[in-house]
Amino acid sequence: MAGVTDLPFRSLCKSFMTQGLDGGFNDTKEANTTQGLFVNQMITARAFVEENKKTMKLAQFGENESPRSIQLYGTEPISIREAVQKLLATEHVEHVDLNFGCPVPKVTKHGGGGALPYKQKLFRAIIKSAVESANDEIPITVKFRMGIDDDHLTYLEAGKIAEEEGVSGISLHARTVKQLYSGQADWLAIRKLKEHIKTIPIFGNGDIWEADDAIKMMQMTNADGVVIGRGCLGRPWLFKQIAEAFSGRGISEFPTLGEVGETMITHAEAVVEWNGSQTALRTFRKHASWYLTGFAVGKEIRREIQQINSLDELASVIKNFDKELRLPVDAYRIPRSHTGGPKDVSLPEGWLENPHENFELSELAGQFASGG
Repeated sequence: MAGVTDLPFRSLCKSFMTQGLDGGFNDTKEANTTQGLFVNQMITARAFVEENKKTMKLAQFGENESPRSIQLYGTEPISIREAVQKLLATEHVEHVDLNFGCPVPKVTKHGGGGALPYKQKLFRAIIKSAVESANDEIPITVKFRMGIDDDHLTYLEAGKIAEEEGVSGISLHARTVKQLYSGQADWLAIRKLKEHIKTIPIFGNGDIWEADDAIKMMQMTNADGVVIGRGCLGRPWLFKQIAEAFSGRGISEFPTLGEVGETMITHAEAVVEWNGSQTALRTFRKHASWYLTGFAVGKEIRREIQQINSLDELASVIKNFDKELRLPVDAYRIPRSHTGGPKDVSLPEGWLENPHENFELSELAGQFASGG
């Protein structure tokens, strides 16, 4: 997730996953070999090829991080090809996921993101360029939504194209672009895709807020795995709970506010170390807000947490937490981050007329994306 899954957060999530698998807590610096795949932030292909300073920072990995997985966004086969080659050569990545799920209007109005799979030839060309560039050295996977809206569903055709072009797996966010993040994910669509695609794994994404959701999705859809997005924001321990669920163990309770505070400190310290400056804590504020979502902490603490500029300031706020406070059960499923929709999809003029036409997108389509 762009702006979220940096090294400190990935390492924290891996640590909790490891605890859920073996019962022993690994230090965040050492938790690099757990089951599961923790994907780096999404970057745009063109910006990476052109060595945009911000993009190059986003694409960095920890020295001992493995597997090195990153999500790539692009709208031109050439840029995708060059980006995959460069990622292999300079960052030694071990997996690339192509994102075709972004629902943001400034992306879809140029034909990018979740709108792109509608143009089947362009979609095929982009995937083909990535797979050929990988040259069987690393797996290429794709992630997309069900379609533009209920009248223009594309996921079955897109899945078949991806399978034919040699991807190693498909993740389906079971919403349309029009839905954005509203309503409920249609898990039955994941099942239909799984029945439609015979040779590669299918992973389900959407509305996994608790460990039981992951189990239910697997049972309902026969998917080969689950993809966690918003559900882990402010809740990295969700990976521990999911690991426990899949291991057949009892699922740990949600942490107390005191335990959440300890996790916040661990996370914040890693952010400062990774970025080399305490000013980086400004980027941690959104995480702090997500950690406290649903807790009855009061307006004053929420205000203070959004003004932190140092580890000392963060610790000063956390020491005033009610350490034994627990998250109310009815707050477990409160979404973090994106919540908008439904909303009519912005598209290029005539975009829906012919899904089979040859089409080249403006460079603008490849400049903005936020995941999906």
